[in-house]
Amino acid sequence: MKKFLSTAVFLLFCAYGTVSQEVTTIQGRVIDAQTREGLPFAHIGFGGPSMPPGVSADKEGYFELQMTSEGVVIFDISFVGYRTQSVTVKLDAPSKSVTVALEREAEEIAEVVVQALRAEEDAPVAYETITRKELEEVNLGQDLPILLDQSTGVVTSSDAGAGVGYTNMRIRGSDQTRINVTVNGIPINDSESQGVFWVNMPDLSSSTSSIQIQRGVGTSTNGAAAFGATVNMNTDMFNTEAYGNVTLAGGSFNTFKRNLEFGTGLLGDRFIVEGRISQITSDGYIDRASSDLRSYYLSAGMYNENTTLKFITFSGQERTYQSWWGTPQSRLEDDSSGMYNHAVNNGLDSAQTHNLFNSGRTYNYYEYDDQVDYYGQDHYQLHWAQRINENLKATAALHYTRGSGYFEEFRGQDDFAAYGLANPAVGSDSLTQTDLVRRRWLDNDFYGVTFSAEHKGRDLNVTVGGAWNRYDGLHYGELIWMQYAFDTPKDLRYYEGDAVKTDINIYLKGSYDWKSFRFYGDLQVRGIDYRTEGTDNDLVNYDVDAGFNFFNPKVGVTYFMGNRQQVYGSFARAGREPVRSDFIDAPAGRTPVAEELNNFEFGYRYTGAKLAFEANGYYMDYTNQLVVTGELNDVGASVRTNVPESYRAGIELNATYSVARNWTLGGNWALSQNKIESFEETIYDYTNGFDVIVNEYENTDIALSPNSVGAVYVEYQPVNRAMVRLQGKYVGKQYLDNTSNEDRTIDAFFVTDLVAGYTFVPEGIEGIDVQLKVNNLFNTLYSSFGYTYSYVFGDMITENFYYPQATINFLGQVTVRL
Repeated sequence: MKKFLSTAVFLLFCAYGTVSQEVTTIQGRVIDAQTREGLPFAHIGFGGPSMPPGVSADKEGYFELQMTSEGVVIFDISFVGYRTQSVTVKLDAPSKSVTVALEREAEEIAEVVVQALRAEEDAPVAYETITRKELEEVNLGQDLPILLDQSTGVVTSSDAGAGVGYTNMRIRGSDQTRINVTVNGIPINDSESQGVFWVNMPDLSSSTSSIQIQRGVGTSTNGAAAFGATVNMNTDMFNTEAYGNVTLAGGSFNTFKRNLEFGTGLLGDRFIVEGRISQITSDGYIDRASSDLRSYYLSAGMYNENTTLKFITFSGQERTYQSWWGTPQSRLEDDSSGMYNHAVNNGLDSAQTHNLFNSGRTYNYYEYDDQVDYYGQDHYQLHWAQRINENLKATAALHYTRGSGYFEEFRGQDDFAAYGLANPAVGSDSLTQTDLVRRRWLDNDFYGVTFSAEHKGRDLNVTVGGAWNRYDGLHYGELIWMQYAFDTPKDLRYYEGDAVKTDINIYLKGSYDWKSFRFYGDLQVRGIDYRTEGTDNDLVNYDVDAGFNFFNPKVGVTYFMGNRQQVYGSFARAGREPVRSDFIDAPAGRTPVAEELNNFEFGYRYTGAKLAFEANGYYMDYTNQLVVTGELNDVGASVRTNVPESYRAGIELNATYSVARNWTLGGNWALSQNKIESFEETIYDYTNGFDVIVNEYENTDIALSPNSVGAVYVEYQPVNRAMVRLQGKYVGKQYLDNTSNEDRTIDAFFVTDLVAGYTFVPEGIEGIDVQLKVNNLFNTLYSSFGYTYSYVFGDMITENFYYPQATINFLGQVTVRL
């Protein structure tokens, strides 16, 4: 497979290698350096009487020049409100490509920081950028993963079924722990689990100006290693005019969103203050799966010609009723016999069994009133940027994140011994069990520094950067109520464990233009020290002292052809450490080891006046990949194990086409194979004691990795300020574990949404935006996520659980922009 990919890339490059050198075609695009959106009708001007007259870019910011002179050509790019930029291009090849990112006259710090981590416009990696406008069209209160659902290779799910509360996404089949997420260049992934809990950052999308998704390893970044994708978010808004926006949204399942945004505009040509406060509440589609999410965002920046200093803080507080258990397959299929067997096998009492039989597909196992997850997270960032000269910029940032919270749960008839307590005596007898309520806490601090320096030359661009980050975490559990407490003190701390993790990385990346080629290189060194000790919630002692060092090289090349075409190829290597649960949940005698990934990408891009098209092929070769076994631990997280050899390979297609002035078609399609060469399934036999059965499998599918994922849309703009879009999402069959067992699958599904919006412009205010989104327009019954486990008790018993997503539901929103 690797030899085939290398040969294919070589042939693509060679196929266009012999072209006349008499005329050089310069194809370019002028974009906003922050949002990456094209600047319509930007001016391209030349100096000197012998030079050709200036030209204007088209409405998307694209332009094309035909140059017949030799040597170099120098031209200036200008756009009202932006800093004019001089561009020098060598006329040494039949075609040249240039992307010019103009900065606003007052420089934006977030753009500078984010740019160090983002892929350049013509980078040899698979990426897409979601603009603020695209986010605003679908941002009616649902969490960010749901807003990104139409992106290439993305599969999303919501525990509550309606997109509010606990949500997650997978890209190329890789779960959230393998997707690196940064906000303004600051790592967001939890240091121990490496997951991203979007519920802790509600409505952050309302303060986000752009998002870049890089699929695969991508370019070097800060924080957790990217083993499936990178999501790079920029929150900087930077409005030079004062504004105030009030948003009210509501819809099905008692979902409500309240949002207030404000900005001072430029004060004294140097200062800007912007902010937002939000509240989102929802009952959820699943029974009792309610959410109460509150957040704020505040930024204050000082700008002058060469220096920028900016403070950003944002916070989220969530109280979410738990819906982690999922819905048994028998409940979804209304199988009375299966539900009875499920109740018996899982020890459900009469009240729990009644709940199971009388709930429908919105079944929630939990019924205790305060079975909630309650957590808060406060983020603080201080960014500094310095323009040393026209070609050299430097940035640095300090950050601190404070997180604290718990999840509360009722436990029926738990053993005293499970909490380290002696069985209390009652007369001549002793009690062994009691009902109780417990809280399991997480209390942590995450802080560090990031930096970068970027030099842009005529042919050579070089960026050096890195980060030092430290995490201090405390896990503990408390008993807050017991039916039979006797002399047990209230809030007894029955387990406790702490953790310290230090993550250091430094990278050097650059690109060099030579004739019609752009060569790209990226070298990163990353070191991790992770130490944790104490007792886990099951009172088992653990002691982890692990260190990892990774060298992550990346190389690639882009070849620019005529007519706005390019082909590219790249290789990237990444190493990734196990997470906390991999150590604690590991089977006896199996210590998890680091994973390694070799990632090959090759592709073709075309951008025309009406058609934009991209095809990308990839091969991701894993060594010691950690894959889910199909089991969950006691908090609903997947249990994983190393497998020696596995891979993901596929092709991704992405296209948009302007059918007519008011009509646009678009979509993407990802086809893949995701395989494990050999996998061992462990099953326990409880028939006569406790026996272990090991089943071996060859060439099986990786769990929760569909072979086909696609999205399609048609958009119509009947008049100015109006938009209607019909969009669909297809996700192919998914296996719940790594055995390729047809009885353990999630069925393929296709879901259609309708999005519409219109802006009124009454006298005296900037505008009133009215939006409507109809989710699951055709009322499809589907689940997008699930898990399974099997055991033997006389016969083989397999339990499949699913997370049903909401049937047809509505969201409406009104925003008044003052």
